[in-house]
Amino acid sequence: MDILKKRKHFLEAARGKREVRQSFVLQAYRRGDDAPLRVGFTCSKKVGNAVARNRAKRRLREIARRVLPAEGQPGTDYVLIGRQAETAARPFDLLLADLRSALKDISQ
Repeated sequence: MDILKKRKHFLEAARGKREVRQSFVLQAYRRGDDAPLRVGFTCSKKVGNAVARNRAKRRLREIARRVLPAEGQPGTDYVLIGRQAETAARPFDLLLADLRSALKDISQ
């Protein structure tokens, strides 16, 4: 699993499919190759100050680390976008369930 770092890749993912959950938004873009999946994380200033944004991104990174290697599609870019007050406050098991259901819905 590689990490998205360039703005160009985040913009490509924004053109792909989108699934909205209570705790985050998942964007997925099929690149059309069989390379390993890539994932990116972002939180706007609406999420809060730097401490709140970093906490939300840490939680998103952890659910991605646990779920995407087994349930993600190779050749796909995923972007997880944190949501205000929900990403940091939602119980961790519900975050995992949200990501699993979003992946199921986005792959259909």
